[in-house]
Amino acid sequence: MQRPILIVEDDFKIARIIKAYLEGADFRVIHVDTAAAALEKAQQELPLAVILDLGLPDKSGEELCQELKELGDLPVIMLTAKASEEERITGFALGADDYVVKPASPRELVYRVKAVLKRADTTSGGERPLSFNQGDVVLDGKRHTLTRHGQTVAITPTEFKLLATLAAAPGRTFTRDELVSKALGYQFEGYERSVDAHIKNLRQKIETDSRNPELIKTVYGVGYLFSGERDEL
Repeated sequence: MQRPILIVEDDFKIARIIKAYLEGADFRVIHVDTAAAALEKAQQELPLAVILDLGLPDKSGEELCQELKELGDLPVIMLTAKASEEERITGFALGADDYVVKPASPRELVYRVKAVLKRADTTSGGERPLSFNQGDVVLDGKRHTLTRHGQTVAITPTEFKLLATLAAAPGRTFTRDELVSKALGYQFEGYERSVDAHIKNLRQKIETDSRNPELIKTVYGVGYLFSGERDEL
């Protein structure tokens, strides 16, 4: 049976419209209206992605997002009426893979789901692992894993794609706009700053000292580069 898209939304009218459009795009869809039900279904069904409303009756959507991310590499699209740039950045900092502001076009939401799933598929391809600094950092796109100091590091599909984009050309500086296009997969005004939130998350996970990064360096006024030395495999 096809893995579903999980909609977590307590407004049944909105959920019904989203569900209809996703099913029209040949997705299997499950709808729940509480955080408790969402966690239960996520554990049972291992959804392809989650569309998550932040205004839930039993728990904040932000808290639920973090709990869903602990289940594994589960893409999460936040759906919310919170429209400010700072609130969007906060959403990305919590691990969201995309952020859609209500009232959302259901056609656009279907596109966002497909884009997130495409990014996840791209990062799980059959390419050879990328190894750096004598095996200290290894990115395996086939298994969708990252190891650092010999330990597996849990990162989201979007974080993996961002890091893989940087690591594919070590020493090259990527602008935020390039990273939005190549790693995040969409072109919408204001999303360059979402790169900063993802980079901050990555540094906290893989750098020895995230305030003095050795792997992902900032090129001020331009963007970011990956400074690892690639190993010959």
